[in-house]
Amino acid sequence: MTRKVIHVDMDAFYASVEQRDDPSLRGRPGVVAWKGARSVVCAASYEARVFGIRSAMPAIRAERLCPDAVFVPPDFVRYKQVSRQIRAIFERHTPLVEPLSLDEAYLDVTAPLSDLPTATDIARSIRAEIRETTQLTASAGVAPNKFVAKIASDFRKPDGLFVVPPSKVEAFLAPLPVGRLPGVGRVTERELDALGLRSVTDLREAGRDALVERFGRWGRRLHELAWGIDEHPVEPERPHTQISSEDTLESDVPLDALAPHIERMAERTWAAWTRQRERDALEQRPPRRPRTVVLKLKTSDFRILPRSLTPARVPGDAAALAQVALALRTRVELPASTHYRLVGVGLANLGEAGPQVELFDDA
Repeated sequence: MTRKVIHVDMDAFYASVEQRDDPSLRGRPGVVAWKGARSVVCAASYEARVFGIRSAMPAIRAERLCPDAVFVPPDFVRYKQVSRQIRAIFERHTPLVEPLSLDEAYLDVTAPLSDLPTATDIARSIRAEIRETTQLTASAGVAPNKFVAKIASDFRKPDGLFVVPPSKVEAFLAPLPVGRLPGVGRVTERELDALGLRSVTDLREAGRDALVERFGRWGRRLHELAWGIDEHPVEPERPHTQISSEDTLESDVPLDALAPHIERMAERTWAAWTRQRERDALEQRPPRRPRTVVLKLKTSDFRILPRSLTPARVPGDAAALAQVALALRTRVELPASTHYRLVGVGLANLGEAGPQVELFDDA
């Protein structure tokens, strides 16, 4: 049976929530971010996007692009509350909901809970329910698989619906630039461009064998995507397998000055892990235990350095977690003059709890 997949993507979600709750922001270029040289843009209203402001952009650059922009500090508690309302709407139509973030999700409506006759009707209904419940707009794409639905949801933004029936998938993809395919980032796009492969049609004409010879298994995947083939199912949300906290520092510091920041992130991560255990208990999930400690650093030139260790015994409290994370600094083999702008500490490989065993170093 051909799958019926909907990708729902809220329109400028954080910024739209702020404009909904504060009428003075409506029609004005709004930026959800803290001001300052170390901050980045969480979201930009459509009025701000006209000036070239985008998510993840340094806030100071956004200020330069639009000096009249209104900066609003993010309120993630409020955004999560709205996201839960939207999630409840999805689940009235299907149990197969795969969230990607607070503001977007895949839905498999091949066998829906509602009696609406088509996936298109379901998408229309969901968008109408979101508008009525939250006073916000959502865009949606409907297609026979996930990646085509995600591309389609962007075609009529904001507040739009775009449907790609199975018979139209190949024609829909053909003229698209290769950068629209999932997994093709800037580096891969430049590499493909150097080979004269700029569009999906170019990938098809190159042929699977040539792509496999040049890119290995990834070449086979590129060939499948070019022809609209994607068998990945919509997977309902699973329990987190990693819990972490990170923070961008007020100023760049050397490695030997990171200890208090690492300890602070370890305390925050342990508190989050404690809350997760309580949720697991309430939802009657089997007890779990984190097996790996992760230290994440970002240098002043934005190089990301993850380091991890699976110790013989897992940490039993925040202090023990901090101790392991601090020890991971010895695995950072960069000059002592290197400075760091971000630090994070995580607990990974959350699996069902069993007896304590000797575990190998995960490196």
